[in-house]
Amino acid sequence: MVSLTQTGLVPSLPTLPTVPTRYRDAALFVLLAVLFGGAFVAIKTGLRELPPVLFASLRFDIAAVALLGYVAATRARSTWLPRSRGDLLGIGVAAVFLVAINNGLLFLGQETTTPATASVMYGLNPVLAPVFALWLLNDRLSRVGALGIGVALSGVVIIVQPSPSALADASSVGQLLVLGAAAAVALGSVLLRRIGPQMDSVPLTAWAMAGGALLLHGGSLAAGESLASVASIGPATVASLFVVGVPSTAVAYAIHFGLIERAGPVRANMVAYAVPVFAALLGWLLLGAPVSRWTMIGFPVVVAGFTLVERDTLRRELCRLRRRTTDQTPSAAPPCDD
Repeated sequence: MVSLTQTGLVPSLPTLPTVPTRYRDAALFVLLAVLFGGAFVAIKTGLRELPPVLFASLRFDIAAVALLGYVAATRARSTWLPRSRGDLLGIGVAAVFLVAINNGLLFLGQETTTPATASVMYGLNPVLAPVFALWLLNDRLSRVGALGIGVALSGVVIIVQPSPSALADASSVGQLLVLGAAAAVALGSVLLRRIGPQMDSVPLTAWAMAGGALLLHGGSLAAGESLASVASIGPATVASLFVVGVPSTAVAYAIHFGLIERAGPVRANMVAYAVPVFAALLGWLLLGAPVSRWTMIGFPVVVAGFTLVERDTLRRELCRLRRRTTDQTPSAAPPCDD
């Protein structure tokens, strides 16, 4: 799943010097796709007994406690408190857009969508971010980049099938809600870049999770959801809460940011396009959830759009990868056009 990790607001994993980096990172990439894909399946399972916004609230209660505990155990108190207006604004933006709106819409949308379809729609986050960057940061988008956004959105049209009759269907509404969650992540990421908070990413993430959890609880109460439903949940829902809150949030975010640091953001964020494969497989194995033919057709169209938007960055990353795998020295290797 795509979330706070794409903004760099998560801790990195400890280095494992005994394992070659290329093998370790490849294994972590696969594990990350499994954890993010499993989150969509776990959410679908938990929604059978828990109302959606309450479920999202509980997810970040668990994740915030885990991350704040990590910060408190590993850092001096003076280093994990916000100290400027920019820090407070950064926490606020992350809490509102990247936690509350993002997860509120995601959990609401997954009530009526399959894990595979939801993961594809959610993977549009890196394609939508350049649109908000053009608006808020004046980052110019080339014609080919604009074409890529159009191609990716056409993939969404293929999946949603937006005819008048289809849009009245609950599954189409759910898909659009998940798309709204992806847009919230993209907008929040760009706003954070514009604000430029100075505090370290790890405590900022922890505070954002805590603040977002409070906002989600407020939204749950406003929607009339009852906390009493927690008392009657079964073992499967308890397990889904644990999976979403710890492995698929705290652990997965840490793995993702570690990959961003070592492999670069583009290759690390390509996990968004491996996630639907595992979400579909796990959804089919564990829930018997079908994968529609339109999802299978629309998914490669979305990936093609992402490739057009990020073509220059992908080319540079592939050049660096070739250098590392062939042990070329910078003087002997051709330039990567940085």
